[in-house]
Amino acid sequence: MDVGARALTALRRLSLLVVIVALSGCVVVSPFGRGDNDLHEATVQGEGHSKILWLPVSGFISDAPSQRALGLVQQPSTLATISRALDKAAEDDAIGAVVLRINSPGGTVAAADEIHARIARYRRETGVPVIASFGGVAASGGYYVAMAADSMIAQPTSITGSIGVIIPGVNASGLLDKIGVENASYVSAQHKDIMSPLRDATPEERAIIQTVVDSLFARFVSVVEAGRPDLDRAHLDEITDGRIFAADDALRLGLIDRIGHIDDVLALAREAAGTDSARVIRYYQGRNAPTSILSETAAAGGLRLQAGGMPVDLSFESQAAAQPLYLWRP
Repeated sequence: MDVGARALTALRRLSLLVVIVALSGCVVVSPFGRGDNDLHEATVQGEGHSKILWLPVSGFISDAPSQRALGLVQQPSTLATISRALDKAAEDDAIGAVVLRINSPGGTVAAADEIHARIARYRRETGVPVIASFGGVAASGGYYVAMAADSMIAQPTSITGSIGVIIPGVNASGLLDKIGVENASYVSAQHKDIMSPLRDATPEERAIIQTVVDSLFARFVSVVEAGRPDLDRAHLDEITDGRIFAADDALRLGLIDRIGHIDDVLALAREAAGTDSARVIRYYQGRNAPTSILSETAAAGGLRLQAGGMPVDLSFESQAAAQPLYLWRP
């Protein structure tokens, strides 16, 4: 077993110990869900035949399932969740508008790009307007996803922007030298272990990685330019240098269409749907239906714990160090 494998094993054992300690005194307060995989519909506001689908895009955007309850429960990825919802919505002629409620700092490049493509296809094939509503954060990959919408409205306190790419990495070779640990990996070619944390990167390897970053960044910029045709290009360098923006600056620079609260979003959605009486619906899995626009629901098979009256989140997001991310990571 090489040093990397030994370190990973030790980290897993330490993580398990921490979780066991944290769970002492915990009580399971929600049983496993309904057990089916179907998407169900709940009306969370209003009445009438016409519908507005409220579709949350929250947290780390990924195409990999997340693990909960020590890996006993697997929850669908962001990509799978959004794709299933759009497929179901496409079969419902009563849906007059879709609101993407984005509260995300971004995630993997592949997942954000595919979700963007799925939303664009839904708009193209159904003709249903899509409105992006920004919550507290709609940055990087969260903003990328919003580029597929017809219009974007941010809360006055939203943070957006962070247009750029990051491939996280760390160089622990100096630390390993101090404690007398040597990298003993075997590779088939000189760049097979590129970005290994166990050694210094060569100048050639740095150039290789930067080429990948530059290519994915160019993709991001092109998506923004297509999604915001009236963008003030005099400020393009400022807009695309990775910085974040408050809502008022985003509006000034043309990154969003307007600023408003949820009532403003729903008014815009009803206007886009061509009706004043559309009810707002949400999709869910499992036993617990959402009761309001912003309420959280347990996914099918979810296991919720409490310790001292406080919820304990045992999710472990799969975020491999060496993968490209459209992510605001302060």
